[in-house]
Amino acid sequence: MSLRKLGCLAAVLPVLGLLFPAQAQTKETLALAAASDLIYCLEDLNAAFRRENPGVSLQVATGSSGNFLAQIKHGAPFDVFLSADLDYPKALVRAGLADSSSLTKYAIGRLVLWTVRPEIEVKRGLAVLREDQVRKLAIANPEHAPYGRAAKAALEHAQLWREMQPKLVIGENIAQAAQFVQSGSVAAGIVALSLVLSPRLEKVGTYFEIPETSHPRLEQGAVLTQRGAGNPAARKYIEFLRSAGARAIFDRYGFRLPN
Repeated sequence: MSLRKLGCLAAVLPVLGLLFPAQAQTKETLALAAASDLIYCLEDLNAAFRRENPGVSLQVATGSSGNFLAQIKHGAPFDVFLSADLDYPKALVRAGLADSSSLTKYAIGRLVLWTVRPEIEVKRGLAVLREDQVRKLAIANPEHAPYGRAAKAALEHAQLWREMQPKLVIGENIAQAAQFVQSGSVAAGIVALSLVLSPRLEKVGTYFEIPETSHPRLEQGAVLTQRGAGNPAARKYIEFLRSAGARAIFDRYGFRLPN
């Protein structure tokens, strides 16, 4: 190539950079660990966040809050932790593994008894679980899933926990417990209201909201991990969770505004 052509190319390259700046920029990356009761709500939250922050690439993992707590303590590379139990983000703060100023209570979860079988009258409440037609009942694992712990407490409050032992089918998390119900593998399940109110499930089956007085309050919270504290995109996400737009999305999925 002649020196003249090289000179022309050198002159054109800066112009191309001005014409196509987005291609020359590297997107910010944000890794989220979120409780599985948010699996559908999170789709709407993240779509709204992306509209406001098109330069941020989101990497999302959903699962049991207790499992995520253990993973983050062992160095899992998450920037933001959204937990179905506010105590878990607080535990990370106490351990020096999260930014205390970022701690955000974003919702209070609600527990429901749900079935897709019309012959099961869930409107009768937990008493219907004694019926022979309810052979299997799905709940999340009480050992590490906050909704599973709440389900166990509600069954104990109704004096049904021991009686239900032969019927219980344990999901790894609350989304899996709901999947067991949706597929018809079990007669009913104690799951998160946010799941059954989602556009995918709102017209599927019937549910009964379990009184909050029968189980511990499901206070939910988010926090920046030690890694996320140095990520500007992660700070933007926490601020977004505190916004009116995010609040409207939470409301659609049945999450009450914390007092």
